[in-house]
Amino acid sequence: MTQPAMANPATTAALPEFDERHFRSALSQFATGVTVITTRDDNGGFFGMTASSFNSVSLSPPLVLWSLSARSRGVQLFQANSHYVINVLASDQAHLAERFASRVEDRFEGVGFDLSSTGLPILHGVAAWFECHNRSRHAEGDHFILVGEVERCAYETKPSLVFHGSRFSRVAEID
Repeated sequence: MTQPAMANPATTAALPEFDERHFRSALSQFATGVTVITTRDDNGGFFGMTASSFNSVSLSPPLVLWSLSARSRGVQLFQANSHYVINVLASDQAHLAERFASRVEDRFEGVGFDLSSTGLPILHGVAAWFECHNRSRHAEGDHFILVGEVERCAYETKPSLVFHGSRFSRVAEID
């Protein structure tokens, strides 16, 4: 039996058959965890932002990744700084996700936190946190992908905050 000849793979993708709004709606069907990522600003203060694009990459070495819009006001900080902390929000912390996604001048005002070994905020009550060395950054499309090498982490066994269908939710166990 003769196998059909394989076509040469295309070197570039075809133009999408959808608009950005449709793509965003389709992506919203994938539930993600919600994080607040913290670092230092240019003046030595703190900067933090909400991100739901967090993934594990490798166990050895321990690597995680997340992505950041090239238009984000924190993009230069996260590209330049040597460290950041990824705070995985607990299910009762939607208010923190909203606060760190807002244009509030001091996002840390009234927010409880401790300092990591590199002096970065670890938010109180989070489900987990990862203190990362900023290992690499990759420009892709309208975002930067940041890969962090985890130097320290901790967790509590508690439900995490989830983002699905453009809304915050809680994880529910299936019976």
